[in-house]
Amino acid sequence: IMQDRFEDEYDYIIVGGGSAGAVLANRLSANPKNKVLLLEAGNDENIATDVPLFSFGFQRTSMDWQYLTEPQRFSCFGIDEKRSRWPRGKVLGGSSVLNFMLYVRGNRRDYDNWARQGAYGWSWKDVFPYFLKSEDNTDIRILNNGFHSTGGPQTVSSPRYATPLRNAFLEAGQLLGYPISDYNDAIQTGFNYPSSTTRFGRRCSTNKAFLKPILHRPNLHILLFSFVTKIIFDEYKRAKAVQFDRFKRSYTVYARKEIIISAGVINSPQLLMLSGIGIRKHLNKFKIPVVSDLPVGLNLQDHIFPLGMDFLIDKPVAIVAYRVLTPFNALRYFKYGSGPWTTLGGVEGLAFINTRFANSSDDYPDIELYFVTGSLTSDGGEIFIPAFGINNQVRKLYYGPILNRDVFTIYPTLIHPKSRGYVKLRSTNPYDHPVIQPNYLSHPQDVLRLIDAMKITIQIGESKPFRKFGSRLYSTPVPGCERFLRLSDEYLECVLRTLTATIYHPVGTCKMGAVDDLTTVVDPELRFVL
Repeated sequence: IMQDRFEDEYDYIIVGGGSAGAVLANRLSANPKNKVLLLEAGNDENIATDVPLFSFGFQRTSMDWQYLTEPQRFSCFGIDEKRSRWPRGKVLGGSSVLNFMLYVRGNRRDYDNWARQGAYGWSWKDVFPYFLKSEDNTDIRILNNGFHSTGGPQTVSSPRYATPLRNAFLEAGQLLGYPISDYNDAIQTGFNYPSSTTRFGRRCSTNKAFLKPILHRPNLHILLFSFVTKIIFDEYKRAKAVQFDRFKRSYTVYARKEIIISAGVINSPQLLMLSGIGIRKHLNKFKIPVVSDLPVGLNLQDHIFPLGMDFLIDKPVAIVAYRVLTPFNALRYFKYGSGPWTTLGGVEGLAFINTRFANSSDDYPDIELYFVTGSLTSDGGEIFIPAFGINNQVRKLYYGPILNRDVFTIYPTLIHPKSRGYVKLRSTNPYDHPVIQPNYLSHPQDVLRLIDAMKITIQIGESKPFRKFGSRLYSTPVPGCERFLRLSDEYLECVLRTLTATIYHPVGTCKMGAVDDLTTVVDPELRFVL
């Protein structure tokens, strides 16, 4: 139960109440013999975070860790200080409270590849039943296709509102030869409207799905505003306790069975390194006693896309703030759970497609398209442009002329990046954000795939279904790219390297794998290779 009092010892201590931590707290406390403590650094969510359209609005608030990457060498040239903003949820429910609620399972080949590389128990056949177990799907059009279920804690819904542009996106996909199909069924490749983790038009975070229904359990304690600063080990290298700060006081709590670190792609490796689990040479630099020499913080990967794929239209059908933020639409949302406020941050369509570098016969697409019925300019430049950290020159010269105009955007996103980065300690102070170096676009293959994806994106945005709205690619050149022939490979590469953006999917800093793999941090049962 959420409370201020806590005990000295629990069976399980879970560090981080985000997407994973919420599920773990639910599952472990289902056994009344287990006493479980869930520690979360942030607060609870609120009624404003429920509104799907407002997703961007909670970045750079107290619910966001507000991370910044290191200045990028190969990308982010049009971003302030060349540093990508990395929002991460600092709230019960974690990043599921800040995200765009899109319900997309990984490609089955991803899971099978994990298993082939030594992560037993993680093949598609192994994980698929757990997708079904967690799901409560309300979309009757796909419920009986054999890939969905009802009755689980996580509600998954279809859109309750659509602009005319959504159908144009789906028709454009068909013209390119792609089916309109459920990307969570047997075949991922294709176009569709997005399934989402929403319930009656409102956000259904992991907090709402997995924690709110079980707050009555006396064996589960949830402690908010509790920032874990260290894991304490015994002489046998077993984790026995955690130290955490709460309202400027420090506490220690012991675990009888296990301590579970589910603090995310940045906080987890930082906490491990501060506690003595990491690369020996790196820990020695900070005079941190080494408990285990493991490659913690390496293997950082992220999904990225270029901004700048903006299409002007002549009809007032896009989601623009001055038309959408009205008392009438507020009433539609709060009374009926409908209207434009239920759109997923403006995302109305998703597609998985192949560039010329992908094997189109293998159903392993290399690009995901996010179709947004608005742009960074739809709010007059108030929230979206600052959220991405766009610098003043790009803001003024590129985005300035189309503020509050009817624009739609397509984000071609790289889903199998070759570029790798790392997370390292900046200091031994747990409150100092660590060094985040994603090395965006450091691998040439990533650049080639994204240039090809940008060409396909332009083809879609100017296709016949969109032309009835007067669609055309916004022609003002991106600052810094004027010297290149417009839409040439060189120009597109310049746009890509200038307006590089994250779609908020960083992973990999505590790699799971075979015990004899030197890049492994945790084994397939998620235990540290000590």
